Amino acid sequence: MKIKSASIYLIKSGYVNPVIVEIVSDEGVTGIGEAAIAYGLGSTAAAGMIKDIAERLLIGRDPFRIEEIWSEMYDMSFWAKGGGAITFAGMSAIEQALWDLKGKAVNLPVYEFLGGKIFDDVPVYANGWNYHCLGADEWAQAAARPIEDGYKALKCYPLATQDSFGRLKHVTRRSHDREFLELAYQRVKKLIEFAGPDVEIMLDLSGGLTTDETIRLCKRYEDLGIRWLEEPCDAFDIGALKRVADSTNMSIAAGERLYTRAGFRAVMEPQIVDIVQPDIGNTGGIMETKKIGAMAEAYNLRVAPHNCASTLCTAGTLQVSVTLANFMTLEIYPYFSDATNYVPVLENPPEARIRNGRLTVLEEPGLGAILAKRNVAPFLWAHVTA
Repeated sequence: MKIKSASIYLIKSGYVNPVIVEIVSDEGVTGIGEAAIAYGLGSTAAAGMIKDIAERLLIGRDPFRIEEIWSEMYDMSFWAKGGGAITFAGMSAIEQALWDLKGKAVNLPVYEFLGGKIFDDVPVYANGWNYHCLGADEWAQAAARPIEDGYKALKCYPLATQDSFGRLKHVTRRSHDREFLELAYQRVKKLIEFAGPDVEIMLDLSGGLTTDETIRLCKRYEDLGIRWLEEPCDAFDIGALKRVADSTNMSIAAGERLYTRAGFRAVMEPQIVDIVQPDIGNTGGIMETKKIGAMAEAYNLRVAPHNCASTLCTAGTLQVSVTLANFMTLEIYPYFSDATNYVPVLENPPEARIRNGRLTVLEEPGLGAILAKRNVAPFLWAHVTA
């Protein structure tokens, strides 16, 4: 079997811009994968990265030799060594698609190649449920919807505001005034009061504030029973991350913007995080996430994968999640589909199977995901063939 072609879809879907690649073999077997640069800036660049890799390293190759192809993407791109989001997002999408293709070719789920299942289902938590709210009361009361939908854990952004389109806007200029910082505290306090003791709350600060202001705010959060504090500072800033971790009794989570084992090693070795958050769509792919999870286990850390792209990323992340002994929980954006012009990229989105805050893995081959070809066809951005 050889790789015959690769199609790249650059999709505009409500709040996100999924970047999906479909690889086709000369025997007609297909595989799909996603670059997790679906929000913020960079989706077009990620699509271009996939195209460059496909043209240079994919066509005519044996799709089963995934580790070999990954190593060549890493070594021959030149920019992967020390590279960032765009390079690794492109590599990740292709790697996922190769696993999907391989699983379909031999009629096995991808998790069987990773040692098999430890779990039949996994706990999930809801994110993106209160982007439309600003005031502390409405911000907290928006939790009614995910709680009614069965979610037992919620993540939120106490420092976020909204842009002119009503979308989430993270901190700029490294600061908020005193009035807003008080709002950031009241939002969380009222949320915990509203949600009650049976719902876990996680906070994501997105590395927004200076280290001293972050520590000051975290001191106020400490007694509220927060499950974890995510990205209190830039995860590449080991010094700042250590200062925050040393100053608080809250568990620290980080990793959505770290790439490969090498990137995670920097936060694991000094043990300044408690929970690592690799994203299969930008850290290097499914196997790289499996390796990061194994490293985390050696450092007695847990894994809570980051997941903020399309439903395809959820499907792929689920495959590796059920094989990790130190798995904790999986991120879900259940209400992306509310957005105007939302494009369902899968015929069978995993999110539809969530019950009582848990997601079951299927025994379907590959990633267990069926691309909605009619929906994504208008967004074909490039087609690479021999």
